[in-house]
Amino acid sequence: MTDPRWMQLADILVNYSTRTQPGERVFITMMETETLPLVTGVYSQAVRAGALPQVEFVSAYLERELMRHGTMEQIEWVPEIQAYGMEWADVYIGLRGARNPHEFEGIGADRLAAHRRALGKTSAMRIDQTRWVLIRVPNESFAQAAGTSLDDMMEFFFSATLRDWAEEARRYRELKDVFEAAQQVRIVGRETDITFSTRGRTYEVGDGTLNMPDGEIFTAPVDDSAEGQIFFEFPGVSSGKLIPGIRLEFKGGEVVRATADDNQDLLDRIVHMDDGARRLGEFGVGTNFGIDRYSYDILYDEKIGGTIHLALGRAYHECGGINQSALHWDIVKDLRGEGAIYLDGRMVLENGVFLV
Repeated sequence: MTDPRWMQLADILVNYSTRTQPGERVFITMMETETLPLVTGVYSQAVRAGALPQVEFVSAYLERELMRHGTMEQIEWVPEIQAYGMEWADVYIGLRGARNPHEFEGIGADRLAAHRRALGKTSAMRIDQTRWVLIRVPNESFAQAAGTSLDDMMEFFFSATLRDWAEEARRYRELKDVFEAAQQVRIVGRETDITFSTRGRTYEVGDGTLNMPDGEIFTAPVDDSAEGQIFFEFPGVSSGKLIPGIRLEFKGGEVVRATADDNQDLLDRIVHMDDGARRLGEFGVGTNFGIDRYSYDILYDEKIGGTIHLALGRAYHECGGINQSALHWDIVKDLRGEGAIYLDGRMVLENGVFLV
């Protein structure tokens, strides 16, 4: 491990993000080979913390083989060892290497949806049963998708992650207090005018304890409250496929119309995955102004300062949410060029700038 920043980042993930204690069981996912430097650092820091780490390897290239050649029974199968790992672990650290965003091109929408549904079940176990953190590690394809060089992307990556997260959290908590005091949210912008209630719900602060890099506040809207329409400037990403130009219309809290400029069939399958997939599970506001570019990866994109994101599907219990679904799918809307957020009729963000 030649770059000392990998060990510094591993220290944050083990000792700050997940607060790993002696004797705890730590389930580490190594996704793609380029995460090895960080896997080594996290494993080392976990051992130094007195914990019991275990590593699994997964890859989009293996997933592609399953979806290309497997039967539907195989594709729908929930990986038993991974599921057991979520039950076994006290702490889960997911080190997600980047992949070609078009890796699943040519895979049928029914197979993609079935695979996503199976992975959603272990994802739900992770959320419910472990202290967890996820991080996306860039590579050349990640940098290419973001329109930058690999060297610049790695500098951006470390700048976004090696931060004083306690100080970052202080400002985020100030915003949380403002949003949590309100009962109704209205978002306006390009082809957008949508309202929903957050009455009785709490906001959580994304301060590096769940995702890395981080920088958001988020809650679970009241299930039957969403009314209106919203357009997303940024494409949705599902199973490696891009869904651009998404427009959603809500009535009584449920999606009644969903259109996209491309991959309409995949969008239809997503919103009809199960009953809960047509309702909002999350409303989030990006607060990290150090992340200023869209990179086609939700772990970064939902943190862009001056944006909001909505998730269809499973709601976070810690926010008071009750919606259940195998789906939790975030889509990002850019308010920096045109848009505003109103809380109980008071404008609190305009064109990406907070007014509070």
